[in-house]
Amino acid sequence: MFLYQLFNVFFVASKKEEDSKYDLSLYKRGDLLEVPRTLFTHFGIYLGDNRVAHLIPDILPVISKNKSAIAKMVTNNRLLLGVITKVASVRVDSVADFAYGSEILINHMDKVCSHHPLDGDEVARRAEKLLGSVTYSLLWYNCEHYVMYCRYGMAISYQTYQVELLASFLHNSTEDCVQQDERLFDCAVWYRNHAVSGLCDANDSFTNAPHLIHHLDGSLTASREKRL
Repeated sequence: MFLYQLFNVFFVASKKEEDSKYDLSLYKRGDLLEVPRTLFTHFGIYLGDNRVAHLIPDILPVISKNKSAIAKMVTNNRLLLGVITKVASVRVDSVADFAYGSEILINHMDKVCSHHPLDGDEVARRAEKLLGSVTYSLLWYNCEHYVMYCRYGMAISYQTYQVELLASFLHNSTEDCVQQDERLFDCAVWYRNHAVSGLCDANDSFTNAPHLIHHLDGSLTASREKRL
């Protein structure tokens, strides 16, 4: 009994220390939060009162009906198995559980997306309305599609376009493929900015290749001139 109480005190103290890592005064209702998670960036919408709504793959609801266990922070193993089985949900977690120990970017997508963000209350209302189980798709419906719809009214994923851009790069000139589609242009800007700032996976050989960054800069300059 004593050991159980000691463990419980330790767990509560650790939880408070983890929560205190994040200054909640920095976040406003409707903010788009962004953190690195496994191979991709993870996104969520801040609802207020230390609550973040986010779409996250999770295998646990398939193999367990223990609501207490399911409500706990989704580990990387649960997440990756959820991706494989295409099982996910839009759920609400604390800022600390959402961030999983990572630093949080706030409204970074406002600099990338060509659409202006909606009012914060409307963003949060959309996020709350979509809570519940969903069928997950890495390409067609992931956490980025969810937050982009909530904040900008367009369900797109720049990470998905990033893959498309790199695939096109292997077969065509980047300038040609960028000029084919407005959304792909936005993706190229996003990818170039993330490559320079080091937000992409450090092990990604494309990210750190100077020739690719140089090529993208030239292509983006040419594409901008045509768009003016």
